[in-house]
Amino acid sequence: MSGGLLIAGTTSDAGKSVVTAGICRWLVRQGVKVAPFKAQNMSLNSFVTREGAEIGRAQAMQAQAARVEPTALMNPVLLKPGSDRSSQVVLMGRPVGEMSARGFFGTTGWATETPSGAGSPGDRLRGGRQEALLGTVLDCLAQLRGTYDAVICEGAGSPAEINLRRTDIVNMGVARNAGLPVLVVGDIDRGGVFASFFGTVALLSPEDQALVAGFLVNKFRGDVSLLEPGLDMLHGLTGRRSYGVLPFQHGLGIDEEDGLRVSLRGAVRESAVSSPVGEDILRVAVCAIPLMSNFTDVDALAAEPGIVVRFVDRAEELADADLVVVPGTRGTVRALQWLRERGLADAITRRAAEGRPVLGICGGYQLLGEHIEDEVESRAGQVDGLGLLPVRVRFAREKTLTRPVGEALGEHVEGYEIHHGVAEVTGGEAFFRDDQGHSLDGCRVGAVWGTHWHGSLESDGFRRAFLREVAAAAGRRFVPAADTSFAALREEQLDRLGDLIEEHADTDALWRLIESGAPQGLPFIPPGAPA
Repeated sequence: MSGGLLIAGTTSDAGKSVVTAGICRWLVRQGVKVAPFKAQNMSLNSFVTREGAEIGRAQAMQAQAARVEPTALMNPVLLKPGSDRSSQVVLMGRPVGEMSARGFFGTTGWATETPSGAGSPGDRLRGGRQEALLGTVLDCLAQLRGTYDAVICEGAGSPAEINLRRTDIVNMGVARNAGLPVLVVGDIDRGGVFASFFGTVALLSPEDQALVAGFLVNKFRGDVSLLEPGLDMLHGLTGRRSYGVLPFQHGLGIDEEDGLRVSLRGAVRESAVSSPVGEDILRVAVCAIPLMSNFTDVDALAAEPGIVVRFVDRAEELADADLVVVPGTRGTVRALQWLRERGLADAITRRAAEGRPVLGICGGYQLLGEHIEDEVESRAGQVDGLGLLPVRVRFAREKTLTRPVGEALGEHVEGYEIHHGVAEVTGGEAFFRDDQGHSLDGCRVGAVWGTHWHGSLESDGFRRAFLREVAAAAGRRFVPAADTSFAALREEQLDRLGDLIEEHADTDALWRLIESGAPQGLPFIPPGAPA
């Protein structure tokens, strides 16, 4: 078997990430060596590979579904929004500058360029134009296809965004250049799925339409027999078949690009919280700060029996919280201002004075400090932080991208760092240490903790030790479950995605599609793409 497939969608959030992960898990269980790929991702949720490259978290989780190590080849272009109009461009795992949407998708150059050094990947982007990256994208895909039996590619948004087709490098642009068959996923739970399927095909050029093999219905509720007449009519109208109807299931998902419906936390929020092991539950309030990034950090908390996790944006919502988490953000200074405007900053400060637990992660850690000197992200200069930790932060142009390992509270901890801010700790206790007891990262003063390490709460022993500290400080008789394994829960969830494909998709037809490409002679559906 040597082939590939592009999973496109009628809209954003149609289920492309989930379907891609599910197909990867189904294939690897069949003995196929498979890898995920997304040419260009726009997300504030990112991950650091072992070689120190930053990629989208969705691709890292898809790699886990495929049981392979994630690499920069799987997500060569990552856009990290800093505002409604501009994003940081991460190329092959390294930031190369800030670019406006017009500059990236159009014909203009950098909006605000971050120097990246002569001969760097950023030089390829000077002069603007997204299509300048097509060569890099195709090279990465070719390397993966030369290494793996199959590569399952995820598109972005919709392939029928006719205003962006000329510069597209993630949907039909990559499918055309790589000769990939395309499967279009539609979210029937939103309604209008038949019109969306038909319209998606009808707005593509004849050359693009020739690669669209068919459709996959996602999030269906009810009796599939009631849907079949519509699928038959769609086949008659387009000449393209359905490859399956996936039922709606609560808590299905992997780390998403953005939004708040995220993996294990989503499962907990949609169902009853598991009974606590001890006498009390713990309530965790996560501040929904602007440009929130890597909010997947709290998934491990939500996976614990007896813990209720909720996102908040009002000061009064902190009143009954046993732990307040200030998560990462792409805009630390902006988030700090937002907290002050909403009264959340005062509420957090009062909590700290009362000895009630607060945890800051990455950008959240930085704004808990005394001062922030930022000439890189916001260019606001020196700004006063909340003053809860003896930490001074200076933003560097170079981004820290590491996979650290250490100890905390007597337990082994692993994490990953993605930040421009460099912290100078002038007091308190070190949070994470090496095996010699030397400080690695973070700070603690009383019941206020801060760290740059994302993902640390996924280390089961450390998470349990931390929750015992939180419970003691909060006066709760909460006991962490002794047998909760976050890694095992993730694996169970990825297996559920594989089961979804195996049980509800036409896997024989999928196999032929991946191996042989789009069927020949697919009809053209007018009007096609405008000239």
